Amino acid sequence: MNNINEWDRMVSGKLYDAGSKDLYKNHSLGMMRCDRFNRIPLWRYRAKERALAKLIPSSKGKGLYVFAPFYCEYGINIKVGEGCFVNYNCTFLDVSPITLEDGVWIGANVTLATPSHPFLPEERLPQEYPDGFHDLEYSKPITIKKNCWICSSATIIGGVTVGENSIVAAGAVVTADVPSNSIVAGVPARVIRAIDENDRMNVWETYLRNEMPTTVRDTKKQTENKKDMKTGL
Repeated sequence: MNNINEWDRMVSGKLYDAGSKDLYKNHSLGMMRCDRFNRIPLWRYRAKERALAKLIPSSKGKGLYVFAPFYCEYGINIKVGEGCFVNYNCTFLDVSPITLEDGVWIGANVTLATPSHPFLPEERLPQEYPDGFHDLEYSKPITIKKNCWICSSATIIGGVTVGENSIVAAGAVVTADVPSNSIVAGVPARVIRAIDENDRMNVWETYLRNEMPTTVRDTKKQTENKKDMKTGL
């Protein structure tokens, strides 16, 4: 048997022993830092900011904002770009790397789960092997590209890449890559449609006029419905 340590096995997507002493220190440290971040009250803003930077070192100076409670396993396997946001009660199982590129928004109760297990129970459950007792599992990375919005209660499994500017609808379970500039929804998630100029709201002008927000697409539908109503008279 080669001398590759369990951490290197884990982050590279190979089978690793989840009960290994090689992983225990980093896993325990990650969970303790996560617990500390969650326990710091909001009014201690600077302390909470420092705790987040210790939990997710890649976030330092990136403007990451996370609403507690937040749960992860290691923290050091989460890579973030500029200006990301994570809402309440999210779980990032960062056994393999989880990457949030610039401008990614994560809604409440979202789960990003990189770990996986063998399907056969005799392989999935901890077993005695020739060199000792092992709990063997594996994982796959998750990458969420720039400017994506992952809506509340969505679940994304290991091995998935969500393309730039895409939206994962609330409650979706994403098991395959998501194309750029698209909306996916459902269980398992499927592409509903592309995001295009018909989704423009002209937000600044709408805000200044204090009007209800509506897209070009909605306006076109309303016009078509009015024409249909007139035709039916």
